Formats: sequence, C-alpha cells, structure tokens
Amino acid sequence: QVQLVESGGGLVQAGGSQRLSCAASGRTFTSHHMAWFRQAPGKEREFVAGISSDGDGTYYTDSVKGRFTISRDNAKNTVYLQMTSLKPEDTAVYYCNAVPWYGSRFSEYDYWGQGTQVTVSS
Repeated sequence: QVQLVESGGGLVQAGGSQRLSCAASGRTFTSHHMAWFRQAPGKEREFVAGISSDGDGTYYTDSVKGRFTISRDNAKNTVYLQMTSLKPEDTAVYYCNAVPWYGSRFSEYDYWGQGTQVTVSS
C-alpha cells in the first residue's frame, strides 16, 4: 500500500508554469506505475498523465500534451508534474495515485490524498 501527499499548487496567471510534487511512502513505490489526476469544480476526476515504474515511459491526456511533463525520482519516492502554458481550464484539484498497468487511465487504489489546488487566472 502506498500513502500519497500532494503539494505545489497555488494561484498562477494564464501562460504561467507550476510544478507539483507527490511524495509517496511505502516500500513498494518503485514497483508502481503512477499517474496524476485532476478534478475541476462540478466535474468528475479525470486522468492527466502517467509514468512507468522505472520512469522510462510517459503518456498524457490530449489536452495537456506538449504542456505538461510527468517525471519521477524513485530515490526520493516522489512523482512530479511540471505544468507550462497553463490555461484557466487547468484549474482543478490535482491528485496522484498508482495505476494498475502502464497506459491505464484509472487509479489502482480507491483512496486518495488531500490533493493540491491549482488555480489559473485569466
């Protein structure tokens, strides 16, 4: 089981950048493929970006391709989401979670961390 703590959110102007972090605890972190999800007000949580357990493979939802980059540092048990060219529609609470296989857009676990709020002003 992996415990997750997201951080790095805040208020940013459209066109700006922000980096989110997800600190994971648990000995099995390096064996998990990981992903970022987000939930905007009044909408369901959606997949944003995923990364393989070794960090060599990444995949994204179409709306963030070319703007967001997911990475991980297994020595620090941390997953990152570098966001650039932010748009107001990126405003959401961002969460990380494991995914059951590489390429999956669904979370492996039903429990979630507290998330981190990203607000993009126009």
